[in-house]
Amino acid sequence: MRTTKIITVLNAVTAASTASGKIYVGDSTRLSLHVRRAAHTSGTSTFSVKIGMESPGTVTPVMTAYNMLIDNVTNTNAQTLTRVSSKVLSGDGDAFLFFDEAFKFNWIEITGAVATDGNASVFLLIEQE
Repeated sequence: MRTTKIITVLNAVTAASTASGKIYVGDSTRLSLHVRRAAHTSGTSTFSVKIGMESPGTVTPVMTAYNMLIDNVTNTNAQTLTRVSSKVLSGDGDAFLFFDEAFKFNWIEITGAVATDGNASVFLLIEQE
């Protein structure tokens, strides 16, 4: 039976850069991110991801930038999926980012960086069987 968990990774952070802790996701079948910028007057919020491959018991997994986030943008049938290394929101709003199911990893760390004002939130959706 499939279950979906939603984890609030960052909750209305206002710092120039805030990284989540390292989250074990090795037993997931599908991952996606819901990112949000709020209280905007000017500036941006930038969201990026690092991943790690170490086993579940690892205390400090080595993390590497993940540059294959699938952006939820409009494509024609002739285009391939749009992959990005980060997502920038320049006004109040939400966006979704997806992970390629063919590429598995065990750890994830998400960073939200706020420039000028506003706040950033990230919600991790984990599907498991």
